Amino acid sequence: MSPRPFERPATILLPEADGLAPGSSLDGLWLPPRPIAQAGEGADDDDAAASPPPRGGAIVAPPHPLMGGSLDSPVVTEVALAASDAGYCALRFNWRGIGASAGTPSGEVEDADADYRAALDFMQESVEGSLLACGYSWGALAAARIGVGHPRVRKLVLVAPPPAMLDAAALGDFGRPLLVIAGDRDEYVPLDALREALAKVDAHELVVLEGVDHFFMSGLEAVGRSVRGWLDD
Repeated sequence: MSPRPFERPATILLPEADGLAPGSSLDGLWLPPRPIAQAGEGADDDDAAASPPPRGGAIVAPPHPLMGGSLDSPVVTEVALAASDAGYCALRFNWRGIGASAGTPSGEVEDADADYRAALDFMQESVEGSLLACGYSWGALAAARIGVGHPRVRKLVLVAPPPAMLDAAALGDFGRPLLVIAGDRDEYVPLDALREALAKVDAHELVVLEGVDHFFMSGLEAVGRSVRGWLDD
């Protein structure tokens, strides 16, 4: 198996807004597509692996910033790695006020949307091809809100999205593939309500992980496996 590429820091410029100084930015981590192994008889060690041209870019948003959500979330990391394995550049980022990101931590939907849109704009300027809007919990909600209206977003990957806050009508109008992953012991994501929210979304796949709660202390590997398999298909 080819080695994983190294992540590198990314600086995501925020638009000017009240409470933000000019030039404020979010910090992120950029992961290129996993190299393709090329080692064989007569190959040089330096040529053992080469980075393929990316299929596009994946933006992965973390959970709620006021509840410890950051780009270091194991679920966010797993989704980014899965996207890289499937041939996409992956960008995970910190909300404003978290880590090295500018500003003050916020639980406002408007701030989350502005942060996610900034990360999506960064990716749009950085790669060609289709974009994947991805997120976990609070981040999944932002990915859904911003991703459904963006012309280059071709797929959504939502991990543990609280269904009470999903816009089912907007998801139904999206008309493009949607992957949703949830645990059957997630008190924040009741499965009946989630299925109801997805009932009119034609191109969706729902993966339910047994014995898994909202924090994915178990089931993390299954998250990555589900995302890889779905993107490969």
